[in-house]
Amino acid sequence: MSRWKLWLPLIGFAALISVAIFGLRGPGEAVVKSALVGKPLPEFALPAMVQGKSGLTRADLATGKPRLLNVFASWCVPCIAEAPQLMKLKAAGVQIDAVAIADTPEAVATFLSRHGDPYARVGDDRQRAVQIGLGSSGVPETFVIDGQGRIAMQHIGDIREDDVPKLLAALEAAR
Repeated sequence: MSRWKLWLPLIGFAALISVAIFGLRGPGEAVVKSALVGKPLPEFALPAMVQGKSGLTRADLATGKPRLLNVFASWCVPCIAEAPQLMKLKAAGVQIDAVAIADTPEAVATFLSRHGDPYARVGDDRQRAVQIGLGSSGVPETFVIDGQGRIAMQHIGDIREDDVPKLLAALEAAR
């Protein structure tokens, strides 16, 4: 056996360590984008989460007018941060519906009374089935839904002030 072959295990181990270090340091995919962007919403029917508001169905989101669909939870801290931006969007005339995930009616009612209530409808998705069906992997997430009930855009994470013009433009484009 030639002498250089003695070094092969060490070279292989060093290459493996280098790949592992590069993989751990490199930027990873922090978000999971929905495969449904550009496609119709799946069929669903959620009961009402909050007293005095209707539940939410797919048919409610295909009425000819673009709108936002916000996936949120009362226990979600970034949902508190985006609440003022949702109120701005509502004040701009945007219709916003919501899917409340893994939550209780009492906690959602308290959340909405503390942080504002921009929603026309709030569906109760305690098992996260609709959230998963939408391709949503966390909260908050917001979808721009065109008038035919197709997902035109997905916004992952809390809506910040500089996101509001982008969402308004996406709603306009979805007409």
